[in-house]
Amino acid sequence: MKAMILAAGFGERLRPLTETTPKPLLEVGGKPLIQYHIERLAQAGVREIVVNTSWLGEKIEAFLGDGARFGVRITWSRENEPLETGGGIRRALPLLGSEPFLVINGDVWTDFPLETLVQRSWCEELDAHLVLVPNPPFKAMGDFVLDDRQRVGYPDAGAKTYTFSGISIMRPDIFALYPAASERFPLRDVLQSSIRALCISGELFEGQWWDVGTLERLNLLNSLLSGKVLEASKKPRMRAEIAC
Repeated sequence: MKAMILAAGFGERLRPLTETTPKPLLEVGGKPLIQYHIERLAQAGVREIVVNTSWLGEKIEAFLGDGARFGVRITWSRENEPLETGGGIRRALPLLGSEPFLVINGDVWTDFPLETLVQRSWCEELDAHLVLVPNPPFKAMGDFVLDDRQRVGYPDAGAKTYTFSGISIMRPDIFALYPAASERFPLRDVLQSSIRALCISGELFEGQWWDVGTLERLNLLNSLLSGKVLEASKKPRMRAEIAC
């Protein structure tokens, strides 16, 4: 299985740090965010990784190179301007091939076991599989619900919701066939029809997951990692098999 790391954003909420350093190269626990992803993908058995870049992308390329020192091969999908998540993935499709691929946001930090996705057999009727997490304080409303078959849906009033972690498996067809009016569009637009058709599965992960999207969250995570202390309130991991 190939993987793609989304690394093309501006990181506006992390200024002034991101005026000179692209968000994926910001350090947590003494290591750039994107390096954690590369190393964990390699540990999971992924050998081919596509990384999209835009803002200060040359610095990311200079740091990672061809990926050889991490035991992987990195291919670059360069964007003149960030194309958002959906547009960025569609631009990279020729590099990702015809089989389902793993996608991970470049601005999250997590101990999710990526090998559980890489080693799974794929259910032919599914278009995607999303890893969801309990709603963090900054996103109390969440994104999706999970039904009894572990299918992802949109919430009704009062439903138990979860937040998309930025980790997923995607089938390339849903991007190749998406009728976008422009090159730039979010991932949620691509997934809408498949979610309504109950063709996207999900699982709940309750281990460590951080969206490092603001200076406050970046500083908090660094403080916790430097003291080798993580939130005691985190529950044990719960994962569900992909249900057909």
